[in-house]
Amino acid sequence: MVVHKLSDAAALIGVSDDTLRRWQQQGRFSPVDVDGRAGIEGTELARLAAEHAATPDHGPEHTSARNHLRGIVTRITTDTVMAQVELVCGPYRVVSLVSRESVEALGLEPGSVAWATVKSTNVSLEVSS
Repeated sequence: MVVHKLSDAAALIGVSDDTLRRWQQQGRFSPVDVDGRAGIEGTELARLAAEHAATPDHGPEHTSARNHLRGIVTRITTDTVMAQVELVCGPYRVVSLVSRESVEALGLEPGSVAWATVKSTNVSLEVSS
C-alpha cells in the first residue's frame, strides 16, 4: 500500500495543505498514520485527484498565462480523437486544437462562451463561469 504525507499529497494534486486537511475534516478521506503524522493512501489520493480535476475552474484568474480572450464558440470540427474549436473573441477569430474528450468534458458547442488562453504558440480553452 502506497501512503503519502499530507503535504506531499497536497502538492501532487495542486492544493494547499489546509485544503487537504479541510477535506479530511469533511470526511472526504480517512487519514492513515505515516511515522506519527497524518497521511493518505495512494488510492484515496488518486480518487481525490480525479474529483478535483473534474471540478471546473473559476475562470482564467487561476492561471499564469497573461492573454485571455473571452469569446463565443462558432464552430467545432471533430474526428475520433481531436477537435478544432473556433471562437470569435471580439474582432478576433481564434482556433484551438484540443482533444475530443476535452470538448465533451467542457460541454463546448456552437454558442458556448469560453476563454481562449494564449501562451506562446498554444491556445487553451476554459469554460466561462
